[in-house]
Amino acid sequence: MPVPQSYRLFSSQPKELQRYFLNWIQFVFKITEGQFIAIDGKTLRVSCERGKNRSLIHMVSAWATENRLVLGQCKTEEKSNEITAIPELLKRLDLAGAIVSIDAMGAQKTIAKQIIEKGGNYVFSLKGNQGDLHQDVIQLFDAAFAKRFHGIDHQFYETQDKGHGRLETRRYWLMGQTQYLIGAELWDGLSDIGCVESMRTLKGKTSIEKRYYILSGSPSITQFAHSVRAHWGIENRLHWMLDVGFREDESRACLGHSAENMAVIRHIALNILSHDKTKRGGIHAKRLTAGWDTSYLERLLTQSLDPSKL
Repeated sequence: MPVPQSYRLFSSQPKELQRYFLNWIQFVFKITEGQFIAIDGKTLRVSCERGKNRSLIHMVSAWATENRLVLGQCKTEEKSNEITAIPELLKRLDLAGAIVSIDAMGAQKTIAKQIIEKGGNYVFSLKGNQGDLHQDVIQLFDAAFAKRFHGIDHQFYETQDKGHGRLETRRYWLMGQTQYLIGAELWDGLSDIGCVESMRTLKGKTSIEKRYYILSGSPSITQFAHSVRAHWGIENRLHWMLDVGFREDESRACLGHSAENMAVIRHIALNILSHDKTKRGGIHAKRLTAGWDTSYLERLLTQSLDPSKL
């Protein structure tokens, strides 16, 4: 069966759709001083053509955690290519005064430099892929823990969450011991190293996990704690809402650029629906209402052009 002309048109020109999206979001949203922007990727799991030698599409998104808005997105063919997609995404964003959090895969010197040059600051998670840097940070904190931070300038903060038989204690430490890191001078703006210890007790069993970070901008300990928690929000809010509210993982759009275009359209719809205050209910319920009620749909589209509504 021949592909309809309208579908061919929709399956092309992803750059144009991206440009319109960015123009719209930059019109209705202004980043405020200290805004937290989480950058992370999500794989569109049914986005490859059957019988074709093509990888699943992986979309890297920028999420304004306070305002709960997608600020932009960039496609890559595989998760391992996030390193190349993140700089392209950062080029499109106004980072002045923002704090950008990225997981370990995106913790790169060139990305740190780009964020600093655009007037922002960063919070980068570290893992084994960072090699010596990760180990150096661990050793510095191990030495500080052994001394109980005696004589070491640092900040400390602790939170507790309870519910459904679960107790989770999170402890945060910040130190400015970057002069002891080999190659620290290669990281633009590097000012602090951080550690987060999560102790979780459930049904009498306790698990403990530590994660390590590098930061710029000399943040306060509460800013550090908030940035770490806010980054988790891209999983709990953005990715979860795309899967539950839009069933993104079940989308079979794959021909041409349709998977990428549909991902952008879902981000547009999510930005509009998540900030609508006229209807109660979740994203899925609002989508159904918009399909049934033309007046509600018109109201959504009208308010999407008014910055005061978002």
